[in-house]
Amino acid sequence: MNCYTSLIAQFTNKKSLTTLKSLHTHILKSGSLFSFFGHKLIDGYIKCSVITEARKLFDEMPNRHIVTWNSMISSHVSRGKTKEAIELYDNMLFEGVLPDAYTFSAIFKAFSEMGVSREGQKAHGLAVVLGFEVSDGFVATGIVDMYAKFGKMKDARFVFDRVLDKDVVLFTALIVGYNQRGLDGEALEVFEDMVGSRIKPNEYTLASVLVSCGNLGDLVNGKLIHGLVVKSGLESVVASQTSLLTMYSKCNMVEDSIKVFNSLAYASHVTWTSFIVGLVQNGREEIALSMFREMIRCSISPNHFTFSSILHACSSLAMLEAGEQIHAVTVKLGVDGNKYVDAALIHLYGKCGNVEKARSVFESLTELDVVSINTMIYAYAQNGFGHEALELFERMKKLGHKPNVVTFISILLACNNAGLVEEGCQIFSLIRNNHSIELTRDHYTCMIDLLGRAKRFEEAAMLIEEGKNPDVIQWRTLLNACKIHGEVEMAEKFMKKMLDQAPRDGGTHILLTNIYASAGKWDNVIEMKSAGRDLRLKKTPAMSWVDIDREVHTFMAGDLSHPRAHEISEMLHELIEKVITLGYNPDTKFVLQDLEEEKKISALYYHSEKLAIAFALWKTCGKNTAIRIFKNLRVCGDCHSWIKFVSLLTGRDIIARDAKRFHHFKGGICSCKDYW
Repeated sequence: MNCYTSLIAQFTNKKSLTTLKSLHTHILKSGSLFSFFGHKLIDGYIKCSVITEARKLFDEMPNRHIVTWNSMISSHVSRGKTKEAIELYDNMLFEGVLPDAYTFSAIFKAFSEMGVSREGQKAHGLAVVLGFEVSDGFVATGIVDMYAKFGKMKDARFVFDRVLDKDVVLFTALIVGYNQRGLDGEALEVFEDMVGSRIKPNEYTLASVLVSCGNLGDLVNGKLIHGLVVKSGLESVVASQTSLLTMYSKCNMVEDSIKVFNSLAYASHVTWTSFIVGLVQNGREEIALSMFREMIRCSISPNHFTFSSILHACSSLAMLEAGEQIHAVTVKLGVDGNKYVDAALIHLYGKCGNVEKARSVFESLTELDVVSINTMIYAYAQNGFGHEALELFERMKKLGHKPNVVTFISILLACNNAGLVEEGCQIFSLIRNNHSIELTRDHYTCMIDLLGRAKRFEEAAMLIEEGKNPDVIQWRTLLNACKIHGEVEMAEKFMKKMLDQAPRDGGTHILLTNIYASAGKWDNVIEMKSAGRDLRLKKTPAMSWVDIDREVHTFMAGDLSHPRAHEISEMLHELIEKVITLGYNPDTKFVLQDLEEEKKISALYYHSEKLAIAFALWKTCGKNTAIRIFKNLRVCGDCHSWIKFVSLLTGRDIIARDAKRFHHFKGGICSCKDYW
């Protein structure tokens, strides 16, 4: 017998499956030896990762010991075969074999992974009856972890409190449970109790509480726990690295996050991704792109989270060329079919004004979901493709996908940017009648803008009053509609209501000043500017920029400090002379200064978007590529008219992204149809 035991152990250690099977056959022929050595053979098969052979042998055994049951149940759980593990557990009870601590430790994990809370509660009851609930730390931890995954944190805490001899694993199970359920304050309280009980935290404890500190924006405790990580020698552990970076990023401490990353001897792809995601979330897109390139140089393979995040960085910076290069890398690495990467690609091309590429990615998807459809609708909305957005919205409903809050905001924005007033009103009524969707401020703001620009001011004002907690942005949106239509009296009426709500709102004062200026009411302008000085208001300067050959060139109105100012000025005057012959007529109402007519015209000629386009045309002379410019504020009416004539004159497509939307100029026509 000792010989058989030795041979089974020897073949198991060598993972010699063929020899183990031969020994199995020999023992089986012996008959009487089968029951004695059966559990050892099963253990051998499990260690050789042949679970099917182990199960076959197990089913043939006449008498099965609790140790064998435990081996089979735990091996199924560890391999993700939780359903089969639960079936084995039920069969075990049916045959009258009572579970022990090892059985419970494994089966509670199976229940939690399957999400079968009723069966888990029954097993908990049996553990109580058999005296394992509070006397065995492994069982107690399994129960706490199970209830935490079920979201039953009160039950988890009840079991936790009953255990007298608590260890780090039990504390960590409860802390992780609180953290994953968004109860970060409770997680930190349990951690404080743990430290107070002089129980040393492990890497998982520290990683979890660091995430909680980040979620709470609790930098003080975050730094204290960072000290504990260092003191415990866990800085090199991936979970600690990732959690530290996440904590500092969520606390908006980007520089500290960079210091942590630079101090690492080695960073895994998880750590790299966490760092890059944090940079993007904190508006450090340029650094994120630089780190992404460094990650590639270090031969660290990005995953779909890395790609989706860095593509969003390209979107924010409107870096189409860089985004296209990253798109090529996703194809090369085979992650372009991931739903997060695909949504980020659609978003990138939409944000860069390339609707055709966004649509190409979208139509290549093998499976559509709400996220991808919403992203495409938003891309259409930004670029003024209102009818296409509505068609996709109808297609979404036919496919059985339920529109959510984001869908309705995007489709209202699409109606708004395309001037589809009646369609927008119908969509808004649909939301009102949909009890599963709650109207948000964004829904109201889109609708207020749509009605205001259609000169339906009173309806828009009624919507502001109707919405929950109307804010200054909504009133300002209506004021802007008054500016577009030159409705000074209406603007003054709304201004009074706004000032009642926010008397020191700078944006409102600046907007009304511009309304008076465009109407030529200079006395009112002086009065508003005087009030603005008292409020110490600063007007955001208009600027435009263009990316050519991976170099960004920025222009401000009247600014001729660019190294190529002479060439820009020559190109600009040449364009102006030619477009005047085509019918362009400078519209001086967009000069918001009290100047002589000739000086107003001169001021118009040096608006930032005109300088950017003149430079781009000079720099790309002889090419037929589209020109893409960006502006931090809305493009003015005069520049909008001028760019249309330039696109006709040069035969070049010009794509302009302002603070509100994209304008696609081609052959003297803009995609917005002069509605923006």
